[in-house]
Amino acid sequence: MPKKIKKKKKVKPKLEKSKNLKKIVTPKKISITDQKIEIKKIKKQPTEKKQYNINDYVVYPKHGVGKITAVEKATIGEIGINFYKILIERDKLTLTIPINQQSHLRPISSINQINKCVSILKTKPKIKRTMWSRRAQEYEQKINSGKIYELAEVVKDLNKTSNTIADQSYSERQLFEQAYDRLQSEFEVVLKISAEDTKKKMDKALGRNQIIEMEQ
Repeated sequence: MPKKIKKKKKVKPKLEKSKNLKKIVTPKKISITDQKIEIKKIKKQPTEKKQYNINDYVVYPKHGVGKITAVEKATIGEIGINFYKILIERDKLTLTIPINQQSHLRPISSINQINKCVSILKTKPKIKRTMWSRRAQEYEQKINSGKIYELAEVVKDLNKTSNTIADQSYSERQLFEQAYDRLQSEFEVVLKISAEDTKKKMDKALGRNQIIEMEQ
């Protein structure tokens, strides 16, 4: 009889525990009640003392004379901001200027400064012999500087005289009128006179009344 062949038992290899294996810790579930609710605080703009009040007249360089109609607060991007509301009457425009940027504003001129402007208007214009594009850029910078004496200089230098009527270009006329209107608006507020009387005073200093008579 044939001998029975004994089947060898399969020995399962023992898995050695690696010392380097770390236990995986499952995160505990956090309930909504356990979570702390963070309260966001509204940041405030850098504190700066208010220099102007409601109904004060100020000059904003790029727009001229304006009147402060309100001082308000607002929250923009989680930052609390205090600002002035300024009405530019001539342009029918309301500006919003943060109080921490009030250095861009200046108070209106004194009567002595207005009188000095009148003296500037009476002097002869200084016409540089440079290209008009360069001069126009200089005039624009003076107009937007917010400095009243520089504004008066532009009005004086671009004033239409009997010798330059035909030579005055459209861009020259535009710059002259812009400077003239801004200067006139400050004259009105400081001297507390009507627009018509202000115009007469400025035209007299510029000698424009004589030109009108000659043209007639």
